[in-house]
Amino acid sequence: MTETTTRPAAIDRLYVLNAGIAVAPDRSVYSPGRWQGEPVTLTCNAYLIRRAGEWILWDTGIDDAVAAESGGRVIAHNIRGIVVRTIACQLADIGIAPADVSRVILSHAHFDHVGNAKLFRHATWHIQRREYDAMFGPDYQQYGYAPELYADLKQARVELMDGDCDPFGDGAIKVISTPGHTLGHCSLLVRLAKTGPVLLSGDVAHDSYNMEHRCVPTMNADAEATRQSMARVDALVREERAQLWLNHDTVQTATIPHAPAYFD
Repeated sequence: MTETTTRPAAIDRLYVLNAGIAVAPDRSVYSPGRWQGEPVTLTCNAYLIRRAGEWILWDTGIDDAVAAESGGRVIAHNIRGIVVRTIACQLADIGIAPADVSRVILSHAHFDHVGNAKLFRHATWHIQRREYDAMFGPDYQQYGYAPELYADLKQARVELMDGDCDPFGDGAIKVISTPGHTLGHCSLLVRLAKTGPVLLSGDVAHDSYNMEHRCVPTMNADAEATRQSMARVDALVREERAQLWLNHDTVQTATIPHAPAYFD
């Protein structure tokens, strides 16, 4: 008798969106002990997913309104956000509007990930419970959150997640709990028919050097949880034979085609 293995479902398309640029005055914030006092520019990305006729967004990038400000704006953690091209314009390039996005999955609530929440107030949001509690809790400043960016979520439909989650039950998209950078930080494993599995790591590590050397940014909520999440991501990438995309890695981002190009 021959055994058959059922492969998990795959998403139809994955688009990489330019979610802005973050400029920090001191790189050693991300790599303590190295590059003291050197400025660093970080790429920011958001990811648009097409699955079974539905548009899903992983993170929303820096607030589109920043595009109108010459030189950008210092928003949190003394980091300047710059928007070269808005998320709304990039969606238009693909042929859709923000209103066509029905779900948003949030890695965490820092300004470069949740900045366009107001564009998607109509959508169903998937957020880790610990992240949501911290976002709207009394100590939000301690974690570098800017509640004015996501105030609209108080009226949005929010589905809270506790740890790992397969939101559609078919394995095509899997939320991976990777706390440490923030209390409820998570990553996303997506499966594509041709490209194969891709792990969108959020801010588990800001670049390949930090990932390899287990550097914990000084802003992180929990240093030990950060290191454990890095180890978990490493193991998952090997197990799944997945590509690892580091959201803020400027060098890697330059090698990944952005929308309107897509992966399938």
